[in-house]
Order: sequence, then structure tokens, then C-alpha cells
Amino acid sequence: MTTTLPEQSTPLPVQSAGLHILIVEDCVDNATSMAMLLRLFGHEVEIVRNGIDAIKKAQIDKPDVVLIDIGLPGMSGYDVAKELSIRQSRKKPFLIAVTGYGREEDRRHSAEVGIDLHLLKPVNPEKLRDILERYKKVICN
Repeated sequence: MTTTLPEQSTPLPVQSAGLHILIVEDCVDNATSMAMLLRLFGHEVEIVRNGIDAIKKAQIDKPDVVLIDIGLPGMSGYDVAKELSIRQSRKKPFLIAVTGYGREEDRRHSAEVGIDLHLLKPVNPEKLRDILERYKKVICN
């Protein structure tokens, strides 16, 4: 006796492509763990360790999202955000500060330089996933 499987009436959902995310973080462990997490969520991730490289990379690769540590050596994350806001020839990437700087004046300064969201380390992975999914829905519509 042969058994036949029922025909599938609806196609399986296709997972949409992830976002292109640039991580700007001087701490190797923080950058690596964040990149691993974001890749698990299905995103394409690149890492740079300083502000100058971040600006160069963002101009060439045009990321959808940039996660920026504020306390970078040489050029602060605030300066990186300002430059990215000024230099982008197309739509500015979604800028997210991922930092240990959590005072109200730090958050205000982030907003002033064009950072869209200010998150404190350590970032809750589920919260970050939800933020990125909501952003992806906005840019894909």
C-alpha cells in the first residue's frame, strides 16, 4: 500500500532579506558578540573599530542601520553621526547609539547630532530584534 502526502494548499513563507548593518565599536568582544547576534537574526553585518573607518565604509556600502558606540577613540560616536547625517547622498541610515552613556544630556546630544535611537549597553537582544524588524517593515513598504 502506498501513502500519498496531501498537497500543500499554501506556500511556505519566504523569509525576507535582512538589513545591512554597520557596527562601529572599538571593543572587539562587544563588536563580535553583537555581530553574531545580528547575523542570527538574518542581517548582513560589518564591523569597523573607529569613526574614520565608519564614515568611509558607510559612504561606500550604504548600510540601512549603523550601531554606534559613543565612546570611540579619536572621533566620538556623536561626531560619526553628525558626519553620516551630512555626507549621505541618499537616505541617511537609521542611526542607533549603543553606549554606556546614559545621562539625559547624553540622550539629548544624540538627538541633536542625528542619532535616531539611544540604547544603553548591554542591549536586550529581543528589544533590538524588535526595533530592527519594525524598521525593516518601514523601509520595505
